Formats: sequence, C-alpha cells, structure tokens
Amino acid sequence: MYAPGDVRVEEREDAKIIEPTDAVIRVSAACICGSDLWLYRGIEALNGPTPMGHEYIGVVEQVGDQVRNVKVGDFVVGSFVASDNTCEICQAGYQSRCIHNVMMGSEGTQAELARIPLADGTLVATPGEPDKDLIPSLLAASDVLGTGWFAAVAAEAGPGKTIAVVGDGAVGLSAVLAAKQLGAERIIAFSRHPERQALAREFGATDIVEERGDAGAAKIKELTGGYGAHGVVEAVGTQESMWQAINSARAGGYVGYVGVTHGVQLDGLNLFFTGVHLHGGPAPVRRFLPELIRLIWDRTIDPGKVFDLTLPLDEAAEGYKAMDERRATKVLLTL
Repeated sequence: MYAPGDVRVEEREDAKIIEPTDAVIRVSAACICGSDLWLYRGIEALNGPTPMGHEYIGVVEQVGDQVRNVKVGDFVVGSFVASDNTCEICQAGYQSRCIHNVMMGSEGTQAELARIPLADGTLVATPGEPDKDLIPSLLAASDVLGTGWFAAVAAEAGPGKTIAVVGDGAVGLSAVLAAKQLGAERIIAFSRHPERQALAREFGATDIVEERGDAGAAKIKELTGGYGAHGVVEAVGTQESMWQAINSARAGGYVGYVGVTHGVQLDGLNLFFTGVHLHGGPAPVRRFLPELIRLIWDRTIDPGKVFDLTLPLDEAAEGYKAMDERRATKVLLTL
C-alpha cells in the first residue's frame, strides 16, 4: 500500500530465513482484514510503501536450524502475531502479547512466500494436506475465527448465557459461531445487513437487533427483562460501539473487546457504575489454533463462510475497494 486507497501488486524479494527460528512458507491463501482498512482509509498513517497482510496458511518450504516443531512439507496455520509460545505470558494463554512477539503485518503475508518468525511457537501443522474446500475455514482460523473465539471466551459465553455481538463483520460473525460452539443459550447479533443477518443466524444467532448506540443497548435490556446480556462481544473499535457493548451488558457482565480501537475514550465514573468486566485486546489466536483446526478438520464448523468474495492475488486492489465499499464482508486472495 503506497497511500490511502493506493494498493499495488508488485514483485518483492523472496522471503528468506533470517533467524534460525524462522520458517518460510509458500502461501496457499491469504486475505484482506478489516483492520487493513484503517490504513486504506487514511485513519492510520502509512510510513512509505508497506507490504500488506497478516493472515496466512500454506506449506513449509524452509526452516531455520533451530526449528523443531514443523518440517518442510507441513501444511500449517499461523497466527497474525508470531510468538515463542514458551514465555510466561504465552504460557498464561496470551501469546499475542508474548515478550518476543512479532506482528505479522510487518512481514506482509498477502504474498506468494512469507517469512514466519518464531516458527515453533507460531505455526500449527494440520493432520495432513487439507481438502480444497477446507482452505477458507483454515484461513479464517489465522485471525478472524481465533479473534471471534477469544472475544466470546472473554465475554464468558457458555451454557445458560445470553451473549450479544456488536459488529457484523467477519470477526463479529465468527464470535456468533464461537458463542454457539461454547454453548450460549441465546445469541443476539447487531446487524442491519440482510446477508450478514442470514449468516449470523446460520452460525447460531437467535435474535437480530438493528438498532445501534444507546437505542441498541436499550433493545438488549428490553429483550432480557431489563437485565442486559451476560456477555457482549465488541468487534468494531469505535466510541459508539464500545459504549453500545458496555451498556448492553448487565451489572457484573462481561465485555470481550477485540475491535482495534480508534478514538475510544472511557469515562471513568460512567464505567465505574456499570459494574462490567472488560477483557480484550489482540487475540491470542495461537492459544485456540489446535482446537479450531480440529473442529474445522472434523467439519464441525465452517467459518470460511465469512468469505463472500474470492479474487486472485493480482486483483488485491479490487478486494480492498470492495471491502471499503461494504460490497464484501471479507475477501479471500488465491495464489
């Protein structure tokens, strides 16, 4: 990306082993993330031409001398954050905040080849070569599914619980799927888009609410006998969406926030009297990858349905435009 709205597909130097803990993979599929749009829209600053992409699956082509957990030829899924998976933070289940973490956006995985730092702690091999129809779902596990799953866990989704989901993009829809898998009794999705509403219901939503902001929060209270939801997923990252999530939760409820925040300010006194738990941030996708891969491999879940536009890599600019204009929920790039 050269500037807001200016995406170009160019030849780059091939990815290569730099550290002995690296791997290089041949990317089988990549995709465009909603968070990439912050740069595309000029809301986040670009520092010159920037390689794009942080979601990836593929086949290991090279490994460094210290890599032990994956081997050449393995089909692997990795997180959008590279981690050693051994430090105290990783061992506590927060691999995205590993003390040695590398944000994969700094490498750029919308490419034919990608260098994966900390390969042993980052990559998880699938049981074998996946069937072609599993590719979208395995790719979703690299970020949006893992992020939605973390959000649902942070919102304490489980049996007997009512969970509301703010945001009907790929992460929000994945959170609906996750809440269903985690056993939530009632799942309320905020959405104004018929096609996204339909997918939310397919993934497990029991109710759809079209109101937003204070009106949306009031509707949740109305639907829950005045109490509010036991847990709420915030998957947008704006001031309105954050307070919509907080105000939709009951006293003592949980808000799992995973939308990358922009311009969000929390008034301390207002927050104090809500009595809610706030838990979120960059999702520790690596914590969930083994379980998510198994659920996908066994065809228990099909999160790849969040991809509603598939384009070849050389048409990536059109993919960005389609997501920016909300003509696509999430774009898969084939290689």
